[in-house]
Amino acid sequence: MDNVKFWAVIPAAGTGVRMGSSIPKQYLSLAGRAVIEHVLDVFIAEPRIAGISVAVADSDPYWSRYAKSYAKPVRTVNGGEERAHSVQNVLLSLGDELQADDWVLVHDAVRACLHGGDLQKLMRTLESDPVGGILASPLVDTLKQVDELGYITGTPSRSGVWRALTPQMFRFGILSAALEKAIDSGDLPTDEASAVERLRPGDVRVVEGRSDNMKITRPDDIAVAESILARRQEGRA
Repeated sequence: MDNVKFWAVIPAAGTGVRMGSSIPKQYLSLAGRAVIEHVLDVFIAEPRIAGISVAVADSDPYWSRYAKSYAKPVRTVNGGEERAHSVQNVLLSLGDELQADDWVLVHDAVRACLHGGDLQKLMRTLESDPVGGILASPLVDTLKQVDELGYITGTPSRSGVWRALTPQMFRFGILSAALEKAIDSGDLPTDEASAVERLRPGDVRVVEGRSDNMKITRPDDIAVAESILARRQEGRA
């Protein structure tokens, strides 16, 4: 399977309500560049990634600034109402280009701190797997269940609990079928692994990734992400 393709998918149609910004969080400035530029850099730098498809909202006035010529194909696809719709739109656009056994790596548009070593580890670990899996990190914090009034109602065990990260890497045919089934049922998954888990229970693998592969969601996350990137630039992380 030396000719298998690896294609990156970046769902970027979200509005970033929790950030409280006037522009979507994937376009916020991070260390002097847009968040999404840092994301693109990691995939462009990885030689085995054949191309990247970015799903953006129809009314997005910002993406055109970054939809330029890169060292490998970077395509624009119309996003959907929810993440699952955006990813499905990308997969449909790739239907004539990818085979069922090719790989799709879906990555959050706001995870700008993905380390190239983690991307390589994910691809190397899963490349012979029949289904695929995700980057994830073991949970180290204590979990609390809380009611609608803000009172703690329980402390679940964290044993065997991991934080799902991205990329999430699956065979093109399996992910396409899983998302189609989920969307048709009306029970939309919050990530690609959830859809595949329903189609192939027990077959989705976890590959341990760095805990600093953070998702920029709230205003103070920008400062944390900048610190992570600065340490890497200085060779300290």
